[in-house]
Amino acid sequence: MKNAGVDHYFAALKGKKIAFLGAGVTNNDCIRWFCRKGMDVTLCDRKSPEQLGELYREFEGLGVSFCLGEQAMEHLEQFDVLFRAPGVYYHKPELERSREKGIVVTSEMETFFDLCPCPTIAVTGSDGKTTTTTLISEMLREMGCRVHLGGNIGRALLPVVEEIQPEDFAVVELSSFQLISMRESPDIAVVTNVAPNHLDVHGTMEEYIVAKENILLHQNAYSHTILNRDNEITWGMRGLVRGELRAFSRRQRVERGAYLREDGVLIAVDKVGEHPLFHQDEIRIPGVHNVENMLTVIAAVWGLVSPEAITRVAREFAGVEHRIELVRERNGVKWYNDSIASSPTRTIAGLNSFSQKVILIAGGYDKKIPYEPLAPKIAEKVKTLILMGATAPKILAALQSCPNYRPEEITILQAENMEQAVALADQAAKQGDIVTLSPASASFDLYPNFEVRGRHFKQLVQSL
Repeated sequence: MKNAGVDHYFAALKGKKIAFLGAGVTNNDCIRWFCRKGMDVTLCDRKSPEQLGELYREFEGLGVSFCLGEQAMEHLEQFDVLFRAPGVYYHKPELERSREKGIVVTSEMETFFDLCPCPTIAVTGSDGKTTTTTLISEMLREMGCRVHLGGNIGRALLPVVEEIQPEDFAVVELSSFQLISMRESPDIAVVTNVAPNHLDVHGTMEEYIVAKENILLHQNAYSHTILNRDNEITWGMRGLVRGELRAFSRRQRVERGAYLREDGVLIAVDKVGEHPLFHQDEIRIPGVHNVENMLTVIAAVWGLVSPEAITRVAREFAGVEHRIELVRERNGVKWYNDSIASSPTRTIAGLNSFSQKVILIAGGYDKKIPYEPLAPKIAEKVKTLILMGATAPKILAALQSCPNYRPEEITILQAENMEQAVALADQAAKQGDIVTLSPASASFDLYPNFEVRGRHFKQLVQSL
């Protein structure tokens, strides 16, 4: 079935000058698609042609124009429509001025939600987004549904919107950077949790929370909203819910949604009653946080996915790359890649996955978030702490001021880079030990993203 909305959309854009602000996974695929549609496209990016490399040559061949370098966004008034990449802050002064002049400022995800013909399920939160989003898609696929997985998870969905049929499902992960400008919400909205994150960009916790709320603010009365009953900020959003509210909890019974019973059995709850599913020990991916992720997913898909399909996926799903991913076992030492842990709460969840003290590699780019909440968990669960990056002094200071810190119980080492960190961990590790990369920090000081950081770590570990 042809998506008439796409034809109308491009007909309205005909003759307009369109700029994509920032090269990256999202905008690059959109640029290729817009070029195929015969649009007048410009890429604005701070990188030089040399830094863009093969991408510059490809886009040049497609007829793309360029505004590159430090002045890339100084002359936006020449354009009619601006597509910002998620990494380009919505309240950037250049964009504020553009909106005042009547220039359209939009994004791939905003446009996708406008044009998508099928039901949408979206997940946001400070932690657990990718695993939850992936599990939802796996369970729908288990039911034979055609699923389009994308958003912040690494694939642009707008360029494939013409392939999507009304009976399909779009399952998307949304970051605060995407949500901050969204004025349309999904049919099923999921908020896993909210804790301090990305304050280097948002500036205040209030703006960060307001951005997250956009996932449900524009829902209608027929929608479903899934909120974390155990997270104070998330549960505080319940007054904004217009449709059916479903909760999930690891600590208490809920009226509708999913919870963990005292005997360890995961229970789905609907208007008919309670439906016991399986014991938490049957979930293949380890960690208490993955019990919470599974409860989140159950609350989201209940009514769409059978109990049998939910149980099969819980028992078989092996996890997502960079999330407490076992890299290898060498000389009795297990090495884990938890590069996704770019915040303290994420690292706390990772450390809670292990029943013994570990060797932890942590530190990276500073997102201006506090490390005091992480310090007690490091004191409790870490035997050797290897610090690197800009946040190393902040993590160390938080640990040293922590009441349960015992200097004689934890060895603290400093590394200049990942190569040195892995070498130090290898020297410190003995048979039976666990080494985990769980940085509690973003990667941008040394790597473009956490995936590149995780793959470099895995490469170094495999070469030991």
